[in-house]
Amino acid sequence: MTVHIGAAPGDIAETVLMPGDPYRAKWAAETFLEDPELVNEVRGMLGFTGTWRGNRVTIQGSGMGMPSLSIYANELISDYNARTLIRIGSCGGMQSHVKVRDVIIAMSATTITSPSSGFFREINFAPTADYELLAAAVAAAKNRGTPTHVGGIYSSDVFYAERPDLDEQMVRHGILGVEMEAAELYTLAARHGRRALAVLTVSDHLQTGEALPSEDREKTFGDMVEIALEAAFT
Repeated sequence: MTVHIGAAPGDIAETVLMPGDPYRAKWAAETFLEDPELVNEVRGMLGFTGTWRGNRVTIQGSGMGMPSLSIYANELISDYNARTLIRIGSCGGMQSHVKVRDVIIAMSATTITSPSSGFFREINFAPTADYELLAAAVAAAKNRGTPTHVGGIYSSDVFYAERPDLDEQMVRHGILGVEMEAAELYTLAARHGRRALAVLTVSDHLQTGEALPSEDREKTFGDMVEIALEAAFT
């Protein structure tokens, strides 16, 4: 048990999927795992452990933003020995060829600042995904026929941003989408020698203003979860 995770030793699997929303964690666990058991509900940040095709998996909410993600990822790694951590969540599309409902598999995550920024001082560290997870996720998406994009994303430290100039440069430099957690997850995984990946569903688009209707989210998010699970155990 830690300050933010009430699970007992052994309750957390070595493979952890991390949606930001705790209720999305509940939905994913009940939809995709066999015999999911609630292992954490401290501060309402739900976590469940079950099995997928005979493999133990934990699905633990991480909250919104890199500071919150950093708390849960640190405790999962340091206190529960999580070895593979995959962020599953929504993102905003930034390129015209990236459509709402598409999946983005993040090869790298650009950010202005994160909870780990102080470690590097003047160095601009480049947070990147684990290659084996990345390749396995790409293969899983291809096999499913899911429209998928692979490349860089932007992890913002604010939700209500007012920097159109920054968005313009992200688009100019090929950034596929924007979310709020992956850069810190990739940095923590590098620091501790763990595997990390972000598999994201495009739920809205910064250029077009299009947003995914709520009734369509479950099926689209289901593709993302299954890609992440297949990548973890390939």
